[in-house]
Amino acid sequence: MLQVARLAPRLLGEASPLVEEFLRSQLNEDGGFRDRAGASDLYYTVFGLEGLLALQADLPAGRVVGYLRGFGEGDGLDLIHLTCLARCWAALPPVYQLDAPGAALLQRMEAFRAADGGYDVNPGAEQGTLYGCFLALGGYGDLGAALPDPDGVLRCIRSLRAWDGGYANQHDMPAGLTPSTAAAATLLRHLGGPADPNLASWLLERCHAEGGFYATPFAPIPDLLSTATALHALAGLQADLAAIKEPCLDFIDSLWTNRGGFYGNWTEEDLDCEYTYYGLLALGHLSL
Repeated sequence: MLQVARLAPRLLGEASPLVEEFLRSQLNEDGGFRDRAGASDLYYTVFGLEGLLALQADLPAGRVVGYLRGFGEGDGLDLIHLTCLARCWAALPPVYQLDAPGAALLQRMEAFRAADGGYDVNPGAEQGTLYGCFLALGGYGDLGAALPDPDGVLRCIRSLRAWDGGYANQHDMPAGLTPSTAAAATLLRHLGGPADPNLASWLLERCHAEGGFYATPFAPIPDLLSTATALHALAGLQADLAAIKEPCLDFIDSLWTNRGGFYGNWTEEDLDCEYTYYGLLALGHLSL
């Protein structure tokens, strides 16, 4: 994802410094990037660092590493924040990565393996989720390790295929979601699972006529998370994006502000690092 997000400045042009300035404004004194309440959070720190890397800007590594050290070996973190801790360490220059508790983080991640072979964000689950599997694959990759038992993860993914042809995040959801289906497409590609020839058309059907992707057919408006993840999955599926390129660019432009950040959708009033990164990722794909 980061490799593609680095192409965003092609379309941002002279606006790139504004985006960098916004991301830097989200850094707290303790070295963490702020959530929407203003508190430092590992989840938002990932997007702050990844956003700056996408812009090929200097990282505030000296400050961030102090924040990361405060989490030690990740004791007490759920899978979301555990994998975020791994991603943050991996984002820093190699000299700082010497302090990363890689072996301990790998050991802790296996506690989130579900009984069905997938992963869940909480330990001891009977069934995995697509989000959990996606986090685990990224976490192992960030720590330079192979994902254990990929066949178990593939079984979990296949079990989450919904009646409408998409993928649900978990078993109690009635229909496929755009981000979950995009995650399934990406996981299947990385894990060598059989390609699903219908996923590209399923995702393209979620594209709004004026650009952007809906999370579900019942969503009233498109959103930036669904748009960025759908575009990423479609690129991996080698789908032709020509017909949706200009509408999607218009949609993303409608979410950008001269403060340098991107809103998550047309109703949002708050800016954050997460959706600003999704804006960069979407622009990167549309720049190709």
